[in-house]
Amino acid sequence: MAGNSQRRGRRLTPKAGAQKGSGGKNKDSLAGRGRTLPADERPWHKAYSGTEKLPQRTAWKQDKERRAAVEEGRAPKIGQPGSKDTTWGKGGGRGVPAAGKGRGGKPAGRSGPRVAPGRKSNPAKDSPELLVGRNPVLESLRAQVPATALYTAQGIDIDDRVNEIIRTAADRGIAILEISRAELDRMTGGVLHQGVGLQVPPFAYEPFEDLMAASLEQAAPLLVALDGVTDPRNLGAVIRSAAAFGAQGVFVPERRAAGITATAWRTSAGAAARVPVAQVTNLTRSLKACKDAGFIVVGLDADGQTDLYDLEAAVGPLVVVVGSEGRGLSRLVGETCDLTVSIPMVSDVESLNASVAAAVTLAEVARRRSVEA
Repeated sequence: MAGNSQRRGRRLTPKAGAQKGSGGKNKDSLAGRGRTLPADERPWHKAYSGTEKLPQRTAWKQDKERRAAVEEGRAPKIGQPGSKDTTWGKGGGRGVPAAGKGRGGKPAGRSGPRVAPGRKSNPAKDSPELLVGRNPVLESLRAQVPATALYTAQGIDIDDRVNEIIRTAADRGIAILEISRAELDRMTGGVLHQGVGLQVPPFAYEPFEDLMAASLEQAAPLLVALDGVTDPRNLGAVIRSAAAFGAQGVFVPERRAAGITATAWRTSAGAAARVPVAQVTNLTRSLKACKDAGFIVVGLDADGQTDLYDLEAAVGPLVVVVGSEGRGLSRLVGETCDLTVSIPMVSDVESLNASVAAAVTLAEVARRRSVEA
């Protein structure tokens, strides 16, 4: 009978067992990571008070806290940037001995921000990047991409590409540094580098107006727009396809989208050095500007009303819009497109990868234009 505490076999002890800790074993995972930085030394925290350049995200957090404090009539709970030395200077930084190891096991002579060991701080957008891979490095050198240093791993297999890379870098006066493979692995974060790495300044984006004007000067204007593609590998693959099938440029949104990083450079196999890329503040507004200039804007959509093989607009000035990996085209961008196009597939595959869909579409556009020529 329910609620009968006198029944036989009733439970006399709590169901849950005793609380158990790790016995201190979890501390082993923290070995070698040094001390945990206080809030005022963390570049990503709103209490950051360091002397290093204030990250944009941190500045936004501090400004948000200031506004909230004014509305609530209290003092803002933020740091005072520049008031606390957080660098590894020649003397080891504040509170760090000039010789030997400093706090957290860091070398005293190291320069730069004092970030907790085992953690990575977000690099500034204007910091140089390391471009890796023999094809991307060679294509970048051929295209006269500005570079500050060439790193080569000791004992790499020398082929024609490596010989040309070293010769071109030497002719351009770029510093050539031979380092161990382990050091190059550390610098690239474990990315496959094929024994070479080229340090390049931040990518120089083309002004959108110049990109559009240069395309219209061609016999067959063709541009590619990306709507919220966040994977730099997809961006790099789209740029590579754009170069292969005759597109004159690619433009992407500034926010919530991938930019040209070392990963995008590598995936493009160096095509990012030949295809102009622009960043736009508002993708919808930019697409409308293209329409005003005479382009037909076509969006890729699995439920599009036009079959790719029936796309008669492919022979005229065209902008192909590729949606994001997950949600496809955003609502406003979809409404801005003159028409949406679907890629016919014979299997039950739900959709294609963004870069694959772009390659298939650009290949069909190139085929139609070659027939019309």
